Amino acid sequence: MTAMYGSKENTPLLRVKNLQTGFKIDGDYYNAVEGVSFDVLPKQIVGVVGESGCGKSVMSLSIMQLLPNGIGKIRGGGIEFEGQDISTYSDKQMNGIRGKDISMIFQEPMTSLNPVFTIGYQIEEVILNHEKLTKKEARLRSVALLKQVGIPRAEQIVTEYPHQLSGGMRQRVMIAMAIACQPKLLIADEPTTALDVTVQAQILELLKGIQEANDMSIILITHDLGVVAEICDEVLVMYAGKIVERAYVDDLFRDPKHPYTELLMKAIPKMDEDVEELATIEGLVPSVINMPQVGCRFANRCPKAMAECLMVTPQLAEVADRHEAACLLYEESWPTDGKREREGVAAL
Repeated sequence: MTAMYGSKENTPLLRVKNLQTGFKIDGDYYNAVEGVSFDVLPKQIVGVVGESGCGKSVMSLSIMQLLPNGIGKIRGGGIEFEGQDISTYSDKQMNGIRGKDISMIFQEPMTSLNPVFTIGYQIEEVILNHEKLTKKEARLRSVALLKQVGIPRAEQIVTEYPHQLSGGMRQRVMIAMAIACQPKLLIADEPTTALDVTVQAQILELLKGIQEANDMSIILITHDLGVVAEICDEVLVMYAGKIVERAYVDDLFRDPKHPYTELLMKAIPKMDEDVEELATIEGLVPSVINMPQVGCRFANRCPKAMAECLMVTPQLAEVADRHEAACLLYEESWPTDGKREREGVAAL
């Protein structure tokens, strides 16, 4: 899939092509991410949304090549960064990229930060791994980074340990570590989870400011559509390991096309509505072991499902201007090969 948005001169910074990532369970591999393709342009913020278990974090770990060794692996497709297929890189090659060109903020800062090392030591380790600086210079850079992300008493904080900081402060430390070498791409996996609303807003404002100041691209992984609306340019909606909708953020909120996205929107509480119960999506995301191999993976939870939704696998295709969805409701938008697949099933 080529870049859907931006000018022709905008060469994608990151290009994910038909990514398939699986996990080994009882001797067999099961795909948690299947057929995912998208581009990230320079200076762009791409949001990835969906329920827990939809494959968002697995996709990000695939890009970073941080899947559990011996259990998870990329089974197909490619990941290009600045034109190079990094999905085939060795650990040594990836170590030269991780933290320098591509950085990641993980979900839970308390478990991501090492409890036995000081804040300063952990930031300095990132810097010294990629840049030829003395320890003193790395310490000065660490203090400057902590100040940049809004941490007071930075000179003292570098000597403290993670447990001495609040959740919001630990998240700021994680951001400082992630931007230490001014990466071109930042992957933020649920960066505001478990933080109170006020701190969430501060973290989002911080990320947006850093992105603009450094001309950085961001992949923002979240289940919170409010977060997406706040800072994203483009949105990918994932369900059961696949992208089911893709659009500009304004278009998605104004006119969601996929039934799954519509239900996610309805589940958002509205200030001007007084309701006794919040809207919910019945059922659960299928597990990787019981993932349907034919048909729409959302069919058993979809209020608009038809009988053929269980037999025909929908294709992601443009259903409106710069707006893609994978749903039989928009069958006429499918490419030719998709229609051939449908006719073959119908003829059985």
